[in-house]
Amino acid sequence: MRFTPLAVPGAYLIELERREDTRGFFARTFCEEEFRAHGLNPVVRQCNVSWNRLRGTLRGIHFQREPHPEARLVRCTRGAAFDVVVDLRRESPAWRKWASVELTADARNAVYIPAGCGHGFQTLVDDTELFYQMSESYYAPLADGIHWQDPAVGIAWPIAPPVVSDRDNAYPNLAS
Repeated sequence: MRFTPLAVPGAYLIELERREDTRGFFARTFCEEEFRAHGLNPVVRQCNVSWNRLRGTLRGIHFQREPHPEARLVRCTRGAAFDVVVDLRRESPAWRKWASVELTADARNAVYIPAGCGHGFQTLVDDTELFYQMSESYYAPLADGIHWQDPAVGIAWPIAPPVVSDRDNAYPNLAS
């Protein structure tokens, strides 16, 4: 695996190192030792899938509060998505900064989102699916989010208008 640091400290684009032959290829998508060597949390307590019917579907910006913040490893298993990491750690020099990557099923790449950061994505094509590996189990009372259009963050989403849930539209801005 190749780990490329993103503008948000602790966030990485992770790309496969393929071993190819006439049959196709083989590649690792996760390795506890490699994650630890890069300072990443290798614990996987829960896996989730998000299937999205329409191009332009926007989900986020989601995170889980203390005492159970989640690190996430997100991969696109069908279609393509504009994936965003937002630094919500007040002590971080990158607080309120964001980084994005394009995840595609063809590239088989992934993004690592450290605990304390928010995550969101917008689908770039119909019928897009994302697979999540989570370092913590879901705790409904700790699940939270910020508004996807928060001006303090200023994410440049690629598709307007997006398809957004009432829940995601109701999240407050950071100033709140």
